[in-house]
Amino acid sequence: MRDLKHLLYFENLLQEANNELIAQAREEGKVCVAYTCENVPEPLLNLPGCFSVRLHAPHTGSMDIATYYMTNLLCEPSRALLERAVEGGFNFADCVITPDGCTMMNRCVENMELLKTMGKDNPRFFHEYMEIAFKNSETDVKLAVLQCTNHVLKPLQEKYGIDVSDAAIRQAVADHNRLCRVIRAIGDFRKGDKPRITGYEFHILTLASYVCPKHLILDKLEETLEELKTREPDEKPWRARVLLVGSEVDDSGFVKLIEECGAFVCADRFCFGSLPGRTEIALTDGEDALTQVCRHYIRSCQCPRMMNQEKVYGRKQYVADLAKEYGAEGIIYQQVKFCDPWAYERMLGSSMLQHDYGYPVLSVDRPYNIASAGGQMRTRVQAFVESIEIKKIQKGGKA
Repeated sequence: MRDLKHLLYFENLLQEANNELIAQAREEGKVCVAYTCENVPEPLLNLPGCFSVRLHAPHTGSMDIATYYMTNLLCEPSRALLERAVEGGFNFADCVITPDGCTMMNRCVENMELLKTMGKDNPRFFHEYMEIAFKNSETDVKLAVLQCTNHVLKPLQEKYGIDVSDAAIRQAVADHNRLCRVIRAIGDFRKGDKPRITGYEFHILTLASYVCPKHLILDKLEETLEELKTREPDEKPWRARVLLVGSEVDDSGFVKLIEECGAFVCADRFCFGSLPGRTEIALTDGEDALTQVCRHYIRSCQCPRMMNQEKVYGRKQYVADLAKEYGAEGIIYQQVKFCDPWAYERMLGSSMLQHDYGYPVLSVDRPYNIASAGGQMRTRVQAFVESIEIKKIQKGGKA
């Protein structure tokens, strides 16, 4: 397939956490709201006058300083973010908001605050920590509303004068939905025998939508969508179609490695992915927008911290449904090293998807920066692809 017009542009934006568009948005006078977890309702961080950036640490090398403060038993993403913060890589942020999605990420941001890694020249800078739900009842929705009010809306209004009215939230949701429609429409081109976009290309576009000011990339995303409508797909170049599931994947090199082994990543059920992260939020006039936004995040959340039985078993059904919808022939369940919530989820999910739903499953843990263990991972993925081909031959199909 011919190269996408803007792919190199998006790839370059992902080379640094402090990309050029963040500087441009701040020059426009917008407040940069940094956050660390998908459990924070994203539209509330993109109210008029704000833009959100989910923190990531591309090309992470040594994490010695972060390990000194956090020990080597905590997950690599939390240590990578602290290391980058200590290095001064997140000085663009005007505030940091983090939920207690896991204790490791909380510990990371607490150390950022104690070490004063950000906001030294900004007297209005603040850190906020949110308590979030473990279940999806209306009581949990009320908790989410309270937490978002106290730890997102009030600080933004009091510190930076941001409009947090119902009308402002509805406008932010409308902008969010526009982005989601574009990303999901692009993602739909992964369906079918001849996809018009690779999993790697799609991951680059989706990742950029989390770590760049959305209003500055939306035009290029929409142009890419139009480009894909006439892009000529290759003849079937993939040996297998796989669904990638698990903890955060903000290292596009991991998806690239999988596809270099002959496995097309046809769907992305992971943190920083589009499923369900880029799902539109439906609002009605009969209820305030904040409550509806919080309910959407509680109900659609596929994070393993949600522990009621409906959510525990629903997550496996959701993965099975995606595998069917996107035509996956196998599933890769992955977690970043020492990620406790996804370690338990991976163990249960990989077993259920294989034995209860009949999908071949590769279960792996991986480093935050895949370049540090690329050879080992490549061997495992290649073996998995070969096992899928063998199963197809045994069933009378073509490899």
